[in-house]
Amino acid sequence: MDIVDPAIDAYLKDLAASDDTEVLLEMEALAEERGFPIIGRLCGGLLELLARSIGARRVFEMGSGFGYSAYWFSRAVGPAGEVHLTDTDPANESQALAFLERAELHSPVRYHVADAFEALDAADGTFDIVYCDIDKAGYRKAWTAGRARVRVGGLYICDNMLWSGRVTGPIDDTDTEVIDDTNRAIASDEDWRSVIVPLRDGVVAALRLR
Repeated sequence: MDIVDPAIDAYLKDLAASDDTEVLLEMEALAEERGFPIIGRLCGGLLELLARSIGARRVFEMGSGFGYSAYWFSRAVGPAGEVHLTDTDPANESQALAFLERAELHSPVRYHVADAFEALDAADGTFDIVYCDIDKAGYRKAWTAGRARVRVGGLYICDNMLWSGRVTGPIDDTDTEVIDDTNRAIASDEDWRSVIVPLRDGVVAALRLR
């Protein structure tokens, strides 16, 4: 299911071409070559905009791959900020640091070659943003863990929340069931206000009120 009409999607991507950099284009080409899931240009721009809108300085990513989402968060928080990346593959760490250094976006980066939940448990303090893009079976657990680590006025952001439209039903697999359950838990939490932005595969942005 196309979440965004292909003609609209093409138009938005044409506008987003103003963000072209050599490193960004290489990251996108590598993702296509490997069949590696990244959030893409439009959602990347959304992450940067959301982070800038709340003056974010500390971001924790649950699931980072080779640093594509961190590219956008690093632009937002600036060199004095912190962007914590997590992935269990040390090759992704090396690739991410190489890309981000070339883009001059490496200063805020703290890469943890570790399980996302373990790294979050080990991190100090609260964050302006907790961003989730791990295996979908862990989404409900990630919401529970992440919501407790976001400051009041901060954001919990998660990708793939429309799951190619599969959340609309019938729901007949575990991943879709977990995503739907997570969406409903976020939407019904009285301490948060949230919206699912229907770009690419759906991005939830939840603001902590109290």
